[in-house]
Amino acid sequence: MNTLLFLNLGAGEIIIIALVVLLLFGGKKIPELMKGIGKGVKSFKDGMSDIEKDINDATNEEKK
Repeated sequence: MNTLLFLNLGAGEIIIIALVVLLLFGGKKIPELMKGIGKGVKSFKDGMSDIEKDINDATNEEKK
């Protein structure tokens, strides 16, 4: 049910949310916030690829 809430956002609601975020964090903090989020996502993807590689290596060793 919560995911349906986010799927029904219109342009007006997105603009209001962006303005609230701008007011809360300020113009100078938003790039830093986005950089931190980007680093977190990259770290998560790297961890996922490492786990997939370990799983694939383990299954290949079992087949031998």
